[in-house]
Amino acid sequence: MDKFSDIPGGIMAHSTHVRGIGTFEDGIEKGRISVVLATGIPEPLCKKIDLGYRDPQSIRIRDWQNREEEGYLYVAKAGEMLYRLKNDPFSK
Repeated sequence: MDKFSDIPGGIMAHSTHVRGIGTFEDGIEKGRISVVLATGIPEPLCKKIDLGYRDPQSIRIRDWQNREEEGYLYVAKAGEMLYRLKNDPFSK
C-alpha cells in the first residue's frame, strides 16, 4: 500500500471492486478477473493500464442476451443503474 499512498482511497477501492481479489506472487500482481472495455479509449492506452480492449462496433447485443445458464448476464442500460440519486426526477 505504501507504493500507492498518493492514490486517493476511493480510486483504490474502485480498482479492487472492478478486478476482484487476485494474487501477488514474486512481486507481480495477478488479477482473478480480466476486464475488457468496449470503448473509444485507444487500444494502446487500455493495454498500458492493463485493461483489455474491444471495438464497440464489433459487439452484437443479441449475442449476449438470454445466456444466463452459460454464466453471462445481459443488463440493458446497466450503467444507468450504477448510481441513482435519492430524489432522481427520472426514476418516476
